[in-house]
Amino acid sequence: MNPLQLVLKNQKEIDVIQLAVSHLDEILVLQQKVIASLTTDAFLQPLTKEEFLYILNGKGMMIGAYCEGQLIAFRAMLEPKVDEEGHLGIDAGVPTAGLSAVIYSEISNVHSQFRGNNLQVLLGEILIREVNRQRFRYVCTTVAPFNIASLKDKFAHGMEIVALKVKYGDLLRYVLMKDLVQNLQENPTQSYEILMSDTAQQQRYLQDGWRGTAMKQIENQWVVHFVKK
Repeated sequence: MNPLQLVLKNQKEIDVIQLAVSHLDEILVLQQKVIASLTTDAFLQPLTKEEFLYILNGKGMMIGAYCEGQLIAFRAMLEPKVDEEGHLGIDAGVPTAGLSAVIYSEISNVHSQFRGNNLQVLLGEILIREVNRQRFRYVCTTVAPFNIASLKDKFAHGMEIVALKVKYGDLLRYVLMKDLVQNLQENPTQSYEILMSDTAQQQRYLQDGWRGTAMKQIENQWVVHFVKK
């Protein structure tokens, strides 16, 4: 991608570039800073050095935002192995022949001093624009229920909840997908709202072909908006 120069809400200027292996040390330092700034690690899934190298060596794409020469945010997409156990494309109902057209929306980190500038969403928009439509049709990811910030980010990019199941051993996760060719949200014929805490009912609706496309808070409870064609 070509480098971009942008101005944030706080009026700071940033440069957004594609990251390479030469940026690995900066990436690891920022990830540690983000981990140290968190009050809970319930939703954190940091990547290892080897996982970053896998992406940086051509199995995906990672972009970073620099302010005054310092890496202050990064976001990545990963090209999964087609024969990988637990492939998100399978969870999303993508035919086996189409699994090579799936790319994952992966980790994103923002320095604590730059939160509130919509950087996570901004970098996500840039990455999705850069996806090679000749190779990839589906963008998939997982998010924990009640990880409200991450869910807001995914919905902002038009991603849809397509499954709710146990992943990564014993962790309950939403599986979200964005079809770069078709958009279910354009012409839904039915809609329904379900409490985010009601796992069983959400799973029944998802298994019946409904998809979660938004959420809102009602009297201190989060509900998910489901639609179906």
